[in-house]
Amino acid sequence: MRRKPVYTADVLRLLPIPMFTTADAAKLVPDDNMFLYRAAKKGYVKRIANRVYWNVLFSPAPPTVEQVTCFVRQPSYISCEWALHYHGVLLQSPMVCTAITLHSGIGKRSTLRFGAYRIEYSRMAERLYLFSEIVSLDGVLMATAEKALLDTIYLRRRIPFHDELEVEGLGKEKLKNLSALYPKSVQRNIVSLSER
Repeated sequence: MRRKPVYTADVLRLLPIPMFTTADAAKLVPDDNMFLYRAAKKGYVKRIANRVYWNVLFSPAPPTVEQVTCFVRQPSYISCEWALHYHGVLLQSPMVCTAITLHSGIGKRSTLRFGAYRIEYSRMAERLYLFSEIVSLDGVLMATAEKALLDTIYLRRRIPFHDELEVEGLGKEKLKNLSALYPKSVQRNIVSLSER
């Protein structure tokens, strides 16, 4: 008995846009590796990371750095310098997009390149994840400005780029209350920042 031929465009039309995983493709075709290899060779898909592809054929534009960051490792949210810049607290434009994740697989695979940017994943204790301080912006999860500053101090163990921070727009009381959940070293840095 002959199998019905699988047309690449028909399968790609059924896959999520702009990105999908090999598991998504495996649900639709018998040999996902061969399908993706051939689709990539034709320029219909582009590999973004291990087991993650961009559906070039049906996406009007490539995914943004933020979309890739939150899609590759789930659950994760964008924080630190990238979120501070987005919220207008940091004037300097970062080249590294830092994401906080609960995913335990952090190690050599904790960074990836996407275009001119580097995406970096850091693991944080679940008690510091603070879901109430994570907002969804166009389908991308991002820390609030206060949470992003606390995460930055927690991960970098200091206040980086002290002179480039525009802290006037931050909620001082909110920052103080949230810092109580973090270690004492973070709380001390927040106190010194408040005294500026």
